[in-house]
Amino acid sequence: MRGWSPGGALGISVEVTADTVQRGDIIQLGGRACRVRDLFQLPKGAKQLVFESGELLTIHTRTRLIAVRPIRRR
Repeated sequence: MRGWSPGGALGISVEVTADTVQRGDIIQLGGRACRVRDLFQLPKGAKQLVFESGELLTIHTRTRLIAVRPIRRR
């Protein structure tokens, strides 16, 4: 499924977990679209996401979120 992402770029909706989340993914939290700027591996498979706004979110191995992944053009 293709969708809109901030900045007008096309993206694809994907389910992300601590194993599959990537830099650049856009996750909607509390009605705001937040782009993942960086991520850090934590113990027991968890990850801490750092958004461009500076906010942090820790997701655990069973956390499932829907994200828009911008389509990368070659």
